[in-house]
Amino acid sequence: MSTSTHIVIVGAGPGGYVAAIRAAQLDARVTVIENEALGGVCLNSGCIPSKALLSVVDLGEKLVKAKDLGLRLQGDVGYDLAQMVARKNRVVNGLVNGIATLFKVWGITHIQGTAELIDHRTVRAVSPDGKETHLQGDALILATGSTWPNLPLFPIDGQTIITSKEALDLTEIPSSMLIIGGGVEGCEFASLYAGLGARVMVVEMMPRVLPLEDEEVSALIERELKKRKVQLHTGTTVEKVSRSNGVFTAVLSNGSELEADKILVSVGRRFQTQGIGLEQVGVRLGARGEIEVNERLETNVPGVYAIGDVVGKAMLAHVASAQGKVAVENIMGHPKTVNYDVIPAGIFTLPEIGRVGLTEREARERGIRIKVGRFRYVGLGKAHAIGETTGMFKILTDVETDKILGAHIVGAHAADLIHEAALAMEVGATAGQLAGMIHAHPTLSEGMMEATENVEGLAIHQATKRT
Repeated sequence: MSTSTHIVIVGAGPGGYVAAIRAAQLDARVTVIENEALGGVCLNSGCIPSKALLSVVDLGEKLVKAKDLGLRLQGDVGYDLAQMVARKNRVVNGLVNGIATLFKVWGITHIQGTAELIDHRTVRAVSPDGKETHLQGDALILATGSTWPNLPLFPIDGQTIITSKEALDLTEIPSSMLIIGGGVEGCEFASLYAGLGARVMVVEMMPRVLPLEDEEVSALIERELKKRKVQLHTGTTVEKVSRSNGVFTAVLSNGSELEADKILVSVGRRFQTQGIGLEQVGVRLGARGEIEVNERLETNVPGVYAIGDVVGKAMLAHVASAQGKVAVENIMGHPKTVNYDVIPAGIFTLPEIGRVGLTEREARERGIRIKVGRFRYVGLGKAHAIGETTGMFKILTDVETDKILGAHIVGAHAADLIHEAALAMEVGATAGQLAGMIHAHPTLSEGMMEATENVEGLAIHQATKRT
């Protein structure tokens, strides 16, 4: 398309705002409609604020070990949650303002308000004061994201029955918290609030927490959560909830009863597809309520694209950003697709998790013959030097080709370390090639080298003989 192309984007989360900047870089004229703060849920009520709080608990746990490290401190380690939240808000506001600055630099028009599609080229924006603006675009990108579900058994009141959004703004540490759902979000908040000193209980209907992760990863995290005195109730559900004298009593399907001051509902997300005019334009939805798109991120209506959580692919901020770039490139006449086979991800429990590619179970279910290499943090000199010996590296390879099929890391800086394996997968490198690359010493990255060497039983710092 020509430089006069006008792209209208609905939503300014990690998909929408990245798409806007890429479109402006490609000389398109861009208008973004967003009713909430720039940056979406990830920046304002998810990824960034939760990590800002978890970083303090992580630091606090390091300080508890200070005496063993030879660091002299006076007094006990304590947490001021109100001050932690105030700092978190400063971090978030700074990043939101950063996006606004980028919009100004690139000449992107930002309209504060709600949006509704009138036809496949027209969007009606309504500002908070009721002012209407009709926008004509050569292409539309829907980046409306997802929101918290509303379950009848757990009516969200924002005070005692809360979502992750409210859990990030508590200014007093609750004495007890019941977390419904032991997925990524639930386990991160369990790490956070148990670390702050609350009595935490997690109820997960699947047989293990983090049920979508590799089984060895789940088992390790379960052990670490239990060390923090988190009560894990897996393979069960909450059947009934009552409240008396400010305390909730939850009756589980296995007959157990749990009491807590607050309930955190963490059971997935709901697609934001209502009230944006999809029906009158004819945009098709999938079986789960997601917007259906092709490999170019285009819906069944030509010129209307969708990205991010609302399309129901991998519901991660960085995937939304990648989809935003790809959608814009396609609109501007540069055909591109997203490679969903190589998506690194981080889970910020304590310790944190990094993963990419297949789990061991997924590989075996696909009938792939695999070899597995493992290496523990305790075998790394750098891990001992920094006092972070809990964790492991796990590499899955194809027996026939030696190509890396998946990698899983638990331990310090796991979410950063995983990108070495992701890059290897992206370029088609073998485990042998990764093992053969000289890794600097002493580093945690040596764990990746040792794990890939261990695929053939050749890890130097692991006392196991080849079989």
